[in-house]
Amino acid sequence: MKLFLSSTLLLLLATTGRATGFDPAHAAFGQVLAARVTNGVVDYAALKAAPTGLADYLGALAAVPEAEFKTWPEPARLAFLLNLYNAATLKLIADHHPVSSIKQIGGLIKGPWKQEVVRAWGRVFTLDELEHKIIRAKYPDPRAHFAMVCAAKSCPPLRSEPYTGDKLAAQLDDQARVFLAQTAKNRVDAATSTLWLSPIFKWFGEDFTAGGKTVPEFVAPFLPEAAAKQVRAGGLKLRFTDYDWSLNGK
Repeated sequence: MKLFLSSTLLLLLATTGRATGFDPAHAAFGQVLAARVTNGVVDYAALKAAPTGLADYLGALAAVPEAEFKTWPEPARLAFLLNLYNAATLKLIADHHPVSSIKQIGGLIKGPWKQEVVRAWGRVFTLDELEHKIIRAKYPDPRAHFAMVCAAKSCPPLRSEPYTGDKLAAQLDDQARVFLAQTAKNRVDAATSTLWLSPIFKWFGEDFTAGGKTVPEFVAPFLPEAAAKQVRAGGLKLRFTDYDWSLNGK
C-alpha cells in the first residue's frame, strides 16, 4: 500500500507540474508592482509600511529548488531572475527608507550591490553576483539591461507587471522601446549630429555589440521612427548622457 501511495504521489507531481507549486505567472509580485509602481515611480514608503507581500514573494522565490529551476525553459528562468533582481532591490530600498539614492546604502567598501540580500537555491547572493555572474554570464540577452532596475531615475523604468516566460520576448522589446524613447536618457540631436545614449550602453558596451553590431545598430530598431531613421543614415557622433542616481520613488 505504501509503495502504491508513493507511486501515485510521484505521478500526481509529474502531471500537475512543479513540486513546489511555484506560480510561473509571478502573480504575487504582480500585485505588489500594480499597487506600488506608477509610471516607473515607486512608493517606497508604502512598501516599508506594508512589507508582507514583497517578503512573501521573495520567500516563494527562495523556496524553488535549483534542480527544479534548471528544468524550466530558458525564458521562464530569465524571467524568474529578472523578477528576483527587481524584487530584492525594492526590498533593499524599503528596508533602508527613507533614502534619496540607492548609493546611500552601505559604505565605500561594501556598497548597495555588494549587500547579501538575494536568497535563492539555499544560498545568499549580492545583487552584483546575480547580475554579473548569473544573468549576464548565463543568459546573455542585452535586453536584460532594460529590465533590471537599480532604483535610480536614470535606470530603465520599472514595469507595473512582472516578467513571465511566456511574454518575456515581447516585454523585453517593449522595455527597450520605452527606455529609448525617454529623451532625457536617449535621443538624437540633429543640430549637432549626435546620438546621445544612456551610460548603460558605455558600461556594458560589450553586451550590446556581442552579435557583431555596433551600439547604434543595436538601438536603431527600438528608437522612435524619426530618430531610428537618422541613426540608420549614419554619420552621428556617439555621446553619453549624465546618470541621475536619485531615487526612482517618492
